[in-house]
Amino acid sequence: MKTKSIRRDKVNIITLGCSKNMVDSEVLSGQLRANEIDVVHENARHDHNIVVVNTCGFIDKAKEESVNTIIEQVALKKKGRLDKVYVTGCLSQRYRDDLEKEIPEVDAWFGTLELPFLLKQFEADYKAELIGERLLSTPRHYAYLKISEGCNRTCAFCAIPLMRGRHISKTIEDLVKEAEGLVRMGVKEVMLIAQELTYYGLDIYRRRALPDLLNRLADVKGLEWIRLHYAYPSKFPLEILDVVRDRDNICKYLDMPLQHASDSMLQAMRRQITRSEMTELIHAVREKVPGICLRTTLIAGFPGEREQDVEELKEFLQEHRFDRVGIFTYSHEEGTGAFELEDDVPPAEKERRAREIMEVQQEISYEKNQEKIGKTFKTIIDKKEAGRYIGRTEFDSVEVDNEVIIAADKPLAIGEFVQVKVSKAYDFDLEGEVVEK
Repeated sequence: MKTKSIRRDKVNIITLGCSKNMVDSEVLSGQLRANEIDVVHENARHDHNIVVVNTCGFIDKAKEESVNTIIEQVALKKKGRLDKVYVTGCLSQRYRDDLEKEIPEVDAWFGTLELPFLLKQFEADYKAELIGERLLSTPRHYAYLKISEGCNRTCAFCAIPLMRGRHISKTIEDLVKEAEGLVRMGVKEVMLIAQELTYYGLDIYRRRALPDLLNRLADVKGLEWIRLHYAYPSKFPLEILDVVRDRDNICKYLDMPLQHASDSMLQAMRRQITRSEMTELIHAVREKVPGICLRTTLIAGFPGEREQDVEELKEFLQEHRFDRVGIFTYSHEEGTGAFELEDDVPPAEKERRAREIMEVQQEISYEKNQEKIGKTFKTIIDKKEAGRYIGRTEFDSVEVDNEVIIAADKPLAIGEFVQVKVSKAYDFDLEGEVVEK
C-alpha cells in the first residue's frame, strides 16, 4: 500500500523598505528556525510553499512596491504555486482594513508589533529568550542592530509613529548580548539603527544612554566597526561624540538627517531646530571628532517650499560640505501633520529640485574624493564583481555611500579588512590597490 508523503513547509520572507524592516524579517526567521520551520530570505530557488511579505508604508513609491509585491504573490497562490501568503510590516499596520477588502486572497495580515500572532499561523511559539538569534539576510560580515522601536517625534512629513508607535528602547544588556551573538556568527561590523538614536534610553533609564551603550558595545571582542545611523539634530547630546572620538572601533561616521536648511521649512516640518543651531551643531561635531564623515538626508518639495528655500539649501550644502547626502521628494501622507497643508509643488518640480540639489552635492563629493588620492584607508571587502573586489572605508555605510574598487595581487576574503591606497577618485566612488600594513 502506498503512503502519501507530506510536504514539509518552507517559508520565504520578502522584505521591502528600510534596514529596520530587514532586522524584523531576520528576527522572524530566527523564531521560525527555532521552531524547526524551514525558512529562507528572497528565495531564488522558488522551492517554498509559504510567503511572508514584510511591507513598507513610508512613502507613495514604497507603498506601491509593497502592494505590487503582495499582488504578485497572490497570483502565484492562485496558480497553485503557493499554499499561503501572509503580510506584515508597516503597510499592513497602517492600511490593514482597506487591504483586507482589496486583496482578500491574503491569508492573514499583521502589524509591526504582532510577531507572536504571526508565529501562531505556523503553530510556533514566540521564544523570548532568543536575543539576537537571527537568520542574517546580509553578508555574514555585517549586520544591523536595532536599538529601539518607534518614535516620539512629531515631524510633519513623517508617518513612522503611525506605523511603529512610540519610542521603546531595548536594554543595554540585551543589545550587548545580541552583538556578542552576531560576532559569533562572523559579524565584524554593526550599524546601529533606530527611528531616533539620540533618544535611546530616555524611556527605560530616564536619561540619554547612547554613550553608555556605545562604550559597552565597543568592549565586545571581535566587533571591529560600530556605525551610527539616524541621529536627530535637535538637542543632540554632544557626549556621544566623546565616545566616537575615543573608541577605535566606533567609525568616525554620523548619519544625521537634517531634512532642510531654510528656517521657514524647518518650522513647517516641525524639526525643532533652526539653521543657525544646525550650523553650531555641525561645527561642534567636527571640532570634537576631527575628520568625521557627516551624512545627512534632505527633502525636496515640501508644501510651501519656494525657490528661495531651495537656494538656501544649496548654500547650506556649499557652506558645510557634507561628505554624504541623500535626498527624497516629499510624499503627501495621510495622518501626518503636513497632510493638512496643500501639496502645492508638482511632482516634476519636486524631482527637478532634488536633481539640482544633488548636482551641488555631486561636485562637493568629487572634490572631497579627489583629496583622498594617495592616501591609505582601512577597507572592508564586501563582495567580488566582474573579477574586482568592492569594499568600503569606515566613512561609508552599506548601499547608501561610496564604494572602493580594489585591485589585488592575491585573492581576498569577503569580510576581510585590508589597507587600500587610493589611486583614482570619482563623484561617488574610489579606486585603489591593496598595500601592506
